[in-house]
Amino acid sequence: MNYDLVIFDCDGVLVDSERITSRVFCAMLAELGLELTQEEMFQRFVGQAMDRCLVIIEEALGRPAPDDFVPQLRARAAQALFEEVEPVPGVVDVLDRLPVPVCVASAGERMKMQLTLGKTGLWNRFEGRIFSVEDVEHSKPAPDVYLLAAQSQGIAPGRCAVIEDSAAGVTAGVAAGMTVFAYTADVPADRLRAAGAHHLFDDMADLPALLGLPALATA
Repeated sequence: MNYDLVIFDCDGVLVDSERITSRVFCAMLAELGLELTQEEMFQRFVGQAMDRCLVIIEEALGRPAPDDFVPQLRARAAQALFEEVEPVPGVVDVLDRLPVPVCVASAGERMKMQLTLGKTGLWNRFEGRIFSVEDVEHSKPAPDVYLLAAQSQGIAPGRCAVIEDSAAGVTAGVAAGMTVFAYTADVPADRLRAAGAHHLFDDMADLPALLGLPALATA
């Protein structure tokens, strides 16, 4: 194993939530008059904290989102996630194989992680090692949440691996001085490469080998 700590982003890396929340977000933006494709949603909003999303919306519309936009988004997204969210395919097997500590470092809010990680049975695997945008001054693409996760475990940033799926998250991990493995199932690989990702992969089954774990024995 080449690393002493593996730090996972949450949405799109541990839980298959990005397309669910993006669908709800897209529908609500359309109600405001901003029509975006799913691909455009991923390009503009995935990996961004909510305050940054509101800035993007205001710039696109020429006016702020209504005061009740965020509460409505949270409520509608939470209902959809409760009904639909599942672990990212293959990630449970990866967690089962890791011989080092793991953390979660997300640009999302803790309440949302309690829902998604709890519903998928992953919360207990990370409890006490879960960090959100609410724990730091600056969200991704700043490195704050990744540095906090490393500090919590007493691990030097250079000995940490980051598993990310957004350009903002990749930028944050690189800025923290960590090795970033970018999961490209939903976001174009060239976008994550341009953000500075050190390794790219599109199947969780490939991650253990990239991290330096031996291949599973075959019958």
